[in-house]
Amino acid sequence: MEPLRNAERVTSATGNNQLLYFTSTSLVGDDEGLVFISDRTGHPNLFHLDFMRGDERQLTDNRDGTLMSYVYFGGLPHRGFGKASVSLDANGRTAYYIQGREIRAVSVDGGERVLAELPPDEVTAFTHVSSDGTQLCVPTTDARALEGAAAPPGERDDVPSYYETADPPYNVDERVQVEGLSSCMRVYETATGAEVATIPVPRAWITHVQFSPVDSSLILYNHEYCADAGVRRVWLWDGARHLPLRGEAPASGAHPGRSRTDWITHETWERDGRYAIYHGGLGSRYHEPPCFVGRVNVSDLSDRQEVLFPGDWNQYGHFTVGGPGLLVTDGYFRTPETGDGWGQWITLAHVDWEARSIEWEPLTRHGSSWATQDEHPHPIFDHAASAVYFTSDHEGSRAVYRLDL
Repeated sequence: MEPLRNAERVTSATGNNQLLYFTSTSLVGDDEGLVFISDRTGHPNLFHLDFMRGDERQLTDNRDGTLMSYVYFGGLPHRGFGKASVSLDANGRTAYYIQGREIRAVSVDGGERVLAELPPDEVTAFTHVSSDGTQLCVPTTDARALEGAAAPPGERDDVPSYYETADPPYNVDERVQVEGLSSCMRVYETATGAEVATIPVPRAWITHVQFSPVDSSLILYNHEYCADAGVRRVWLWDGARHLPLRGEAPASGAHPGRSRTDWITHETWERDGRYAIYHGGLGSRYHEPPCFVGRVNVSDLSDRQEVLFPGDWNQYGHFTVGGPGLLVTDGYFRTPETGDGWGQWITLAHVDWEARSIEWEPLTRHGSSWATQDEHPHPIFDHAASAVYFTSDHEGSRAVYRLDL
């Protein structure tokens, strides 16, 4: 199958264009428009594409480059646009993002305001807005965690030309543990900018936060790059307690071969808020098979299922939820012709959790290079689960594509 078969490019050919991170929708309201990141001005900014009119309109006016944060380690400290900070309130038609130290809100219909200002000695990562649009959660970490995270080009042989997205030259989690650094989940009222909750998490580097889609008192979060990702990666804040969602001993229904040396990543919510979805591998090394996708009931941690993939399917990827038992992914699925390397396909995964089985439905080869974080396809369903959107640089520059189901 040729790359991008049956997929339509929806963003223009001007500059590099990409979806927001997959933990946020990029689609406004009833799927009538798209909010995306583009560098067509020479700096990263937010744009809105109106599907009815077909026009693209610039929403932000950043002229200061990229903010240093997870995953953009070589960006500018406390200056520039936070490419990892954008989350979209679809019904409220408002995108939230970080500019320097300011948390800002910009409306698709026009108008921008400063919501709050972040502390000067902390760095940030992926934010999340509640499903009702009333709260925004911003993870912050002691700035020391990313101090020296990326050197200018030429000063490190292993830093490629896209050095702002390269991994840091040291173990961030080890620094956090040894030096006793901390993270904080800061919750703001979107109407007033008031910080209504400040949730400290000692000895943690938090990069992903996600409100439950049905209960904004519940926040799914992570410990990033942690050495024992199989047991320390995924956590739930239930309003009073920090609960690990995958502990030392296998729970009832978990795969019996699991040990504390395995790994998981990319946690996200089911649309009904009952389960958290994640994926990973049972091997001790990242991407070491056998790999799997799993879910855990946030109200009953013994209710967990992990569904194994074929033995050589270790091509990484992301999973995003549609309806019950329906996922879309940009990795893992492979055929004898695809060979080794990163994921090649946009694929639907029809999961029977109780039977621990998956039916794979390949839709198209996405053709993306995976060269940096920005080229990750990060496929998402629209709100109606009738189409899939993804990013690809198949044509030489990044663009957003739609595949109608």
